[in-house]
Amino acid sequence: MCGRFTLSADIADVMNTFSVDSKNYEYTPRYNIAPSQTISVITNYNGHRALEGYRWGLVPRWAKDIKIGFKMINARAETLKTKPAFRNLLSRNRVVIPADRFYEWKQMSDGKQPYRFQLKGQGIYGFAGLCDEWIDPKGDMLRSCTIITTRPNELVQNVHDRMPVILDNTSVNEWLDPEITKAEHVLRLLQPYPTDSMISYPVSKAVGNVRNTDASLIEEITLNSK
Repeated sequence: MCGRFTLSADIADVMNTFSVDSKNYEYTPRYNIAPSQTISVITNYNGHRALEGYRWGLVPRWAKDIKIGFKMINARAETLKTKPAFRNLLSRNRVVIPADRFYEWKQMSDGKQPYRFQLKGQGIYGFAGLCDEWIDPKGDMLRSCTIITTRPNELVQNVHDRMPVILDNTSVNEWLDPEITKAEHVLRLLQPYPTDSMISYPVSKAVGNVRNTDASLIEEITLNSK
């Protein structure tokens, strides 16, 4: 699964990287983004790309309770066509979630050790995501999203058995293209990112607490060898 990530870049870099036309969200750089928080999402309606704020954890429009979102922070690429919450979103409700690093935890003899993963020589990239709109009992609308995961590449496999789908520039354009509505076309984009294009390193266990949000969380640490 993907349960924590960062987006610490300047807003101008985010806008330029994804050719965003407008910003409808109060953006701030963040080093420990967690489920149920409002996150940056790129939408494309009628050819207009916008940076929006969506809750992380998909709440389907048919849901009875917002709490279902805690179980839907991720969607498995392999089962998107069969899961009721996701299969109808593939044609029109695709979004890109900008990020610059993500965290995964490795089981060690003394507990779980977090690792940070990033692309070589590239700051910002996009996760493939799906979104939906839910109306609460008071009539207020909630926009929410999920991050799609796939099987891990060899680098991530050393730490976890899943990884988020990272889209290259061409794939971002296809994923956001509203003219592409066939599931078969977009499903082929949901592949593990090449191992040799990524690096990882251990970071402080402080990232496990969502209240910790400072830049020190992304610093590499030295593990004690025993």
